[in-house]
Amino acid sequence: MSACRALRRLGPRRRIALPAAFAALAAVALTACGSGTKTASGGDTKFVQGTGGVTVVSDRSERQAAPDLSGKTLEGKDLDVAKDYRGKIVVLNVWGSWCNPCRAEAKNLVTVANDYKDKGVQFVGLNTRDPAPAAAIAFEKEYGVPYPSLYDAEQKLVLRFPKGSLNPQAIPTTIFIDRDGKIAARALKALSEDELRRTLEPLVAEK
Repeated sequence: MSACRALRRLGPRRRIALPAAFAALAAVALTACGSGTKTASGGDTKFVQGTGGVTVVSDRSERQAAPDLSGKTLEGKDLDVAKDYRGKIVVLNVWGSWCNPCRAEAKNLVTVANDYKDKGVQFVGLNTRDPAPAAAIAFEKEYGVPYPSLYDAEQKLVLRFPKGSLNPQAIPTTIFIDRDGKIAARALKALSEDELRRTLEPLVAEK
């Protein structure tokens, strides 16, 4: 299911609420997703539409740095993605326990996270819009999620992504960060195992 269709099926209360500064970006993403065009926004950045609706930046020199992604996990532990996972490929999944597409892709994320943990790949969740951690923790237990999730109920971390970058514009969103800490790809939809692997393999192969 595409991100657009997923958001249409979710009621207004379940859609991601973006401040006015990001409303235009959200509109661009939804329009592009619905029309099949690229979701790129922002002048000179050379985004390339990959397979399965995943937008990638194949030219490493064109990638933008990921923002500071640090804070408390659902369990209340400190996590600094750039510091704790320096030199690793990071797969950042923006999700909520209330999100049906998030449930649909959870088992795929878990399987691929386990398969790639010895290949220098670290999965990290970014839980948003859950008013308290309890429901999100129960979600992780239900699906056997082996990686940590930053707790971002008010979407402060989500909004740290720079304008014009491959920033989160829907729930779920999955962002792929290369070993240099730069944003290499983004998916605005629930991902299958094959889509996750196809996006990861070129990044794993980079030297």
